[in-house]
Amino acid sequence: MTLRAVIFDFSGTLFRLEENPSWYSDLTDSDGTPFDLSAQAEIMRRMTAPTGRIVELGDEFLDAWEKRDLDPELHRKVYVEVLRSSGVPDRQAHALYARLIDPDQWTPYPDAAEVLRRLSEQGVKVGVISNIAFDIRPAFDRLGVSRHVDEFLLSYLEEVIKPDPKIFLRACERLGVAPEEALMVGDSEEADGGAAGVGCEVAIVDPAPTSERPTGLIDAVAHVLR
Repeated sequence: MTLRAVIFDFSGTLFRLEENPSWYSDLTDSDGTPFDLSAQAEIMRRMTAPTGRIVELGDEFLDAWEKRDLDPELHRKVYVEVLRSSGVPDRQAHALYARLIDPDQWTPYPDAAEVLRRLSEQGVKVGVISNIAFDIRPAFDRLGVSRHVDEFLLSYLEEVIKPDPKIFLRACERLGVAPEEALMVGDSEEADGGAAGVGCEVAIVDPAPTSERPTGLIDAVAHVLR
């Protein structure tokens, strides 16, 4: 069946939250010791991992963790606690969290704009599904590609998260295609791979640093592009 729509994940697929040295210039543990590069990288991994519990959390945070992408307040609560559990003092944890949810801090992959533009120009419907608790659309505005995305489905607005089949079916319905006519492109076999359960084709990309993945999206949708 001809593919008439491509649906993308956001984090690790179209954009990536990447380390900025200035974020860590005053970042220290509770003893005042600066975080080294490996500790900085681990903090970033914990803040952007798409699935799985990344630190041990107390009972009062378990429900917030499960529902973090459905409610901005729960998202803030649990990720600030993740940072605290990683050794980041409270004040610094709040400042670092603010950067996580700032769309201007997210870096697009080198081929993201081209892929979205080419798909849109050839009449392929484009959607974005993200398990997220903040508005990512300004990142697309900044890249100048919002007009190439037909539908955004953000979990905190949709009240459903991947891999729940409902969100994939909802995306297809809004795009006006059957699931068998849609390709889901994401970086998580668990979350994004759930689209296969409703009949979508799935392509998994490596959530590598943007400088290391220049054509991952082009490669993933090459059979759709003309």
